[in-house]
Amino acid sequence: MKTVNSSHLPDFTTDFVSPKGKYAGHFTNLTIALGFNPHQPDASPQAPFDVAIHRIPPGKANFPFHSHSAQYEFYHITAGSGKLRHDDGEIEIKEGDAFMCEPGQAHQLINDGETDLVYLIVADNPKGESCHYPDSQKWLVRSPQKQLIRSESIDYFDGEE
Repeated sequence: MKTVNSSHLPDFTTDFVSPKGKYAGHFTNLTIALGFNPHQPDASPQAPFDVAIHRIPPGKANFPFHSHSAQYEFYHITAGSGKLRHDDGEIEIKEGDAFMCEPGQAHQLINDGETDLVYLIVADNPKGESCHYPDSQKWLVRSPQKQLIRSESIDYFDGEE
């Protein structure tokens, strides 16, 4: 059985910042570090879910407001505080909170605190997944490659900043 320590995984860690800086984060994908890739073809070994640790710096959001067509996402806040934006508004979130976003529920995490907002996310990554971005009226389609579209292919952050 392979084990990993999340504090020693630089090869599985990604930092990102959107072009205008509204969205930013740091994440470590534990599932891939353990040797699984949920995006591989059916014949390859796959985990039934994807697990990652995300960190959002103060004043940033994790991603544009979006919903998934088929994916469930479980979140556990492990440090910091912020807001969870959802279809009905916003709620405060803090260390120790846990919640799940079901398919069709738009969501976004916003760090309005003074320290990093850190959370564990577990997602089931179903095949044929697509996303809708209500603020910019675009869709992410994976068929077979990932593309963001309105009536033509567009950039991921188009209309968001």
